Amino acid sequence: MEDADSEKGQKNLIFAPFQSAVDEGFWHKLSSLKLNKLGIDESPIPITGFYAPCSHHQVPSRLTLLAESLPSEEDQEQSSSVPSATLNQGNRNRCPVPGILYNTNTLEGFQALDKKSLINTEAKKIWDDIHTGKVEESSSLLLRFIVISFAELKKWSFCYWFAFPGLVLDPPARVVSLRPASQCLSSEQAESLSAACNEWRNTSLTTGVSFFLVCIALNSHVTIRHLADLEACKNDGHKVLFGFYDPSNLPSNPGWPLRNYLAYICIRWGLEKVHFLCYRETRGFVDLGLSLIGEALISVSPEWKTRECMPKVVGWEHNKGGAKPNVISLAKAMDPTSLAISAADLNLKLMRWRALPSLNLSILSASRCLLLGAGTLGCQVARMLMAWGVRKITMLDSGKVSMSNPLRQSLYTLDDSLNGGEFKAIAAVRSLKRIFPAVEAEGIVMAIPMPGHPVPIQEEHSVLEDCGRLCDLIECHDVIFLLTDTRESRWLPTLLCSSANKITIAAALGFESFVVMRHGTGPLSVIQDLKAENLNMHNHSETNRTGRQRLGCYFCNDVVAPIDSTANRTLDQQCTVTRPGLAPIASSLAVELLVGILHHPMGIYADADFANSATDSSSENSLGILPHQIRGSLSQFSQMTLVGHASSSCTACSRTVVLEYQKRGLDFVLQAINHPMYLEDLTGLTELKNLAGSFNLDWDVETDDDEDDCVEI
Repeated sequence: MEDADSEKGQKNLIFAPFQSAVDEGFWHKLSSLKLNKLGIDESPIPITGFYAPCSHHQVPSRLTLLAESLPSEEDQEQSSSVPSATLNQGNRNRCPVPGILYNTNTLEGFQALDKKSLINTEAKKIWDDIHTGKVEESSSLLLRFIVISFAELKKWSFCYWFAFPGLVLDPPARVVSLRPASQCLSSEQAESLSAACNEWRNTSLTTGVSFFLVCIALNSHVTIRHLADLEACKNDGHKVLFGFYDPSNLPSNPGWPLRNYLAYICIRWGLEKVHFLCYRETRGFVDLGLSLIGEALISVSPEWKTRECMPKVVGWEHNKGGAKPNVISLAKAMDPTSLAISAADLNLKLMRWRALPSLNLSILSASRCLLLGAGTLGCQVARMLMAWGVRKITMLDSGKVSMSNPLRQSLYTLDDSLNGGEFKAIAAVRSLKRIFPAVEAEGIVMAIPMPGHPVPIQEEHSVLEDCGRLCDLIECHDVIFLLTDTRESRWLPTLLCSSANKITIAAALGFESFVVMRHGTGPLSVIQDLKAENLNMHNHSETNRTGRQRLGCYFCNDVVAPIDSTANRTLDQQCTVTRPGLAPIASSLAVELLVGILHHPMGIYADADFANSATDSSSENSLGILPHQIRGSLSQFSQMTLVGHASSSCTACSRTVVLEYQKRGLDFVLQAINHPMYLEDLTGLTELKNLAGSFNLDWDVETDDDEDDCVEI
């Protein structure tokens, strides 16, 4: 009577069905495969689906298709009934499952497919895999699935239907108990189970193995074993739970994988009472309060022991309350440019989600960057800017692509160097748009006027136009990168940036060393702040808003004016001779420096941080410290952060020079170009050098007879 009463309280075990989820990239890749390889071929395509154990109480049971679910066009040449992905391996959040895609050429062909025959055929494979023992080699075979589809490529519309074949237990499995795992285990067992599950999930060979054995020893020690180890576990006297990764989030309904799992247990091991573990997670670790431990009774016909007698099958997905296919239109999303934008932003969004909540993608995409120089540094900086989400890039250069450029300058190919070479600025922008069609890039062919390169009278008007054009470009951009290959070509942009108070990043290369630096604020921006506060401008002319000394520019540490450095140079001096790995390093750091400035609360006014510093400014910036200068050496594999303050005698950013430029305009620029020593006279460097040369230093060295007391200098 007790057994009868107990049996009356039992209920049929109800399984939470899978829900399909298809990433847009899957349809894009299927379209490419159809157009470029398959043609009118309707042969079944092996695919791989992915699912994960439940990690949130609001996430339904999902099986997902991604772009990588489909074989590559090369793999498709080798027909196989097994997906190309390794089924027993996956990452923590994607357990691979084998499937078959039937893609038809017409909607009529899709509607005419014999769905009953298709699901029975796939279920027969599961049935055979159970009887032959293949499931123990690859347990994901229990979860084979089917997708039928029709792709209307003209309209980017897709009709599709999933089936998850499930063997029908007759009579149905009965639930004896189903409770949270934390209520079914002792504290020692729970602790040991958590450790064992987390180790199983973190091991590369087992992270994607979604069916396993939980072996509980008499001393409460828990181990996770493969399905083939059942007899060994029993012989050791262990209590065994049949564990599986459960995608269901329901407290009373295990996920769909348990259906075929019970059939396997019944057929393979002849068990009629099964204890199982529905493994579920929170934040990537086993959650025993969410996971379930249950006991089920199974009683099936003896014919199940024979391979010839296959049970009934269910499993076509119900969509929107009925047994019917899904229809999705991706007319906009399937546009390659739209997909490129989505894919390009994905990594940045994941960075913000997981590690950098304060990452401001809007400020990056809206920043207008002017790259002066489209050579080795310019090409690398442009690529890094796009990777960080910058979408507005202008590249300025007057040179053409030479035969030696494509190997070192990543935006050019050999074709760009033929017939005298394409202008670098034009070829670079064309390459950027091929890489990422959504980039708003412009190429400007223009030489930068330089001190020490006198201008003939007949060319003065043209040079002054170039100066005015460069001034306008700097005014309408937010960030300027100084990436040219001569010192004097950086003078005019530095002056203009100092006058306009623009964010300026400079990068320069030696043979095996580099320097990357951000310029400080312009001197007149500080003066305007002081005027507003009625403070002493003379005492604060080289300070910033925080009252600290203003950071210097590329020329602040020089005691000579920029002059012609290109005349009378040998071949090795005409080219930028540097170790190939140096430019990518310097370029990446230059862009990282910009990202740091844009995200710093003080922006361009931020003080310099040092490595391992714990300053207030570095703690406010989620990206880390914000240095002034970064100097590195490849030969020593070393890197250090330095600070150089603004010089009152700087020929490019000092208050004297900037005020003179604002007073005289382009006439001042022309005079500096034709007479570079004028800058030394204006800033006091001439007087300083004369004063230094007037010193007569007498070295008196006292010696005695003991040679050991002499020091050789």
